[in-house]
Amino acid sequence: MSDTSRREAAQRWAAQQLPTATWQSEAISSDASFRSYYRLRGEDASFVVMDAPPEHEPVAPFLDIAKRLRAAGLHAPRVLAHDAEQGFVLLEDLGNQPFHLALSPDNADVLFRDALSALTCMQDRVNPDALPTYEAGRLLQELALFTDWFLEKHWRVTPSDAELDDWDLLCALLIRWALDQPQVFCHRDYMPRNLMISEPNPGIIDFQDAVLGPISYDPVCLFRDAFLSWPNERVDAWLESYRRQGLAAGLPLPSSPDLWRRTCDLIGVQRHLKVIGIFARIRYRDGKPRYLQDTPRFFAYLEFAIARNPELAPLARLLAAWRRRSQASR
Repeated sequence: MSDTSRREAAQRWAAQQLPTATWQSEAISSDASFRSYYRLRGEDASFVVMDAPPEHEPVAPFLDIAKRLRAAGLHAPRVLAHDAEQGFVLLEDLGNQPFHLALSPDNADVLFRDALSALTCMQDRVNPDALPTYEAGRLLQELALFTDWFLEKHWRVTPSDAELDDWDLLCALLIRWALDQPQVFCHRDYMPRNLMISEPNPGIIDFQDAVLGPISYDPVCLFRDAFLSWPNERVDAWLESYRRQGLAAGLPLPSSPDLWRRTCDLIGVQRHLKVIGIFARIRYRDGKPRYLQDTPRFFAYLEFAIARNPELAPLARLLAAWRRRSQASR
């Protein structure tokens, strides 16, 4: 079914669920997945339709996690109707102001305070039973996205056997840091783009890929973002504030600020490499080139982490060598 046909089918289905016979439709966005979203406005209310082609994006995980979040008192959208066979979900409309379009240096402390309060609740109260685990194999598959899609496909560099040995050791280091920390409910994309300014604040979206994962993962997602960069000193202060807030709430966070900082740096490196690989895959597999424009931001995150964590020196050498070969081949 074409994108146009799916949109028409989704809107026809949604219209049958709506309490009004007259409504207007607008496309909200399509994200980096196969999902699309439409806003339907009636006379007195508006709703959101999620179109998730079931062969690519089954809706069962979304429905499950939405229920868990709402049971914990968090502001995930209410599910008003769904058709899992077609891949359609009718949702409460959380508005049209995501954090990443509203954040500024002046309001960041206030908005991030709300986001961190919700995150503390999420890690403390959301039931993680039977969620997929962020186990070693999954973490390794994500790291392979960098070498498979960015290094070989985009930079057109084939690593040597010696470089692959160094890469394997680096991956083992990053995976150990991920697995050796407490495992909690993990949104996996807890970033400003997926937080909506709403009442209560924030509204939380794009949570269907949640896992049982490292406690530092979501805080790092929030501040080492794909679309916004903050001064490193400010990020360190926010992360430290979260550590203290989480400890006060009983979360199993490190008592040492230095250990927490290193933990966030190392889990961040795993995620930055994964995201760079994903952006290249979206470009070459899915034909969406704009995401690659944000890779310099993630290389800057990597450079900062490398500079203050000596165990990451092998990554610096690998990236420098691969970058030189990439530039020489162009």
